[in-house]
Amino acid sequence: MSLLPLYQQVEHQEWIDIPSGWLQGRTVFGGLVAGLLIQKAQSVVHDTTKQLLSCNVTFVGPVQEGQAKLTAEVLREGKSVTTLEVRLWQADTVQSILIASFGSQRESRIHVQNLPQVPDYPLPAQLEKTAYIEGLMPQCFQQFELCWAEGYYPMAGSKVPDFGGWCRFIPQLHPNREMKLADLFGLMDVWPPGVLPMFKTPAPASSLTWQITYLQPIAHQVQDWFKYKVVTEYAEHGYSTEYAYLWDDENRLIAVLRQTVAVFA
Repeated sequence: MSLLPLYQQVEHQEWIDIPSGWLQGRTVFGGLVAGLLIQKAQSVVHDTTKQLLSCNVTFVGPVQEGQAKLTAEVLREGKSVTTLEVRLWQADTVQSILIASFGSQRESRIHVQNLPQVPDYPLPAQLEKTAYIEGLMPQCFQQFELCWAEGYYPMAGSKVPDFGGWCRFIPQLHPNREMKLADLFGLMDVWPPGVLPMFKTPAPASSLTWQITYLQPIAHQVQDWFKYKVVTEYAEHGYSTEYAYLWDDENRLIAVLRQTVAVFA
């Protein structure tokens, strides 16, 4: 299914209709929710010279299929940076919040390239694609293709967390077109939390906050492959904190991600 009609709703009206097919447990897939929030933010920032720098998403409560309201407020609009807040509402309650900063490039004498090492994964064609199993995987997984390249699968009972691999929108459901920032948000969030390989049996794990630092503006197609790697820093008392990286197929670092996860296992 094409997401473009949904993005058009976000741009032109306050109320939208979240379609079926995107559930992740008892809530709509967080990547889709974050994508809708950033799409709303982009529609409010009218200065095309300002690109996303970073944003923070808080998943306040479960989002349901059907009608939702998106509101946006510009908190400050400066010469170089615009900061705004977007909220998703259902039943008169805020369910998700995004705070984002968009900025225009400036001349600077400061140049640092202390980037993480890019993992040397086999190409997706050389790896096995993770098959969607109805009833055992979140419904939203059927929208994507994942190829594990390192680490264990969720619920493997591993003694160590974390994994990496390749991901893209599944071509059979998403005709190829220019990728939007909202698409990228969905793709980045399709991977489960890094601690899930340590689970021995299925149990919930829910994102609380998600921070995105956006480094390279995308100029990709929606069916392009991206490389992902997650590292768990700490997990204790029912919560974990992790960071992750996303590269394109030419090993350009696109985004750095940080996440706090509630773990029910």
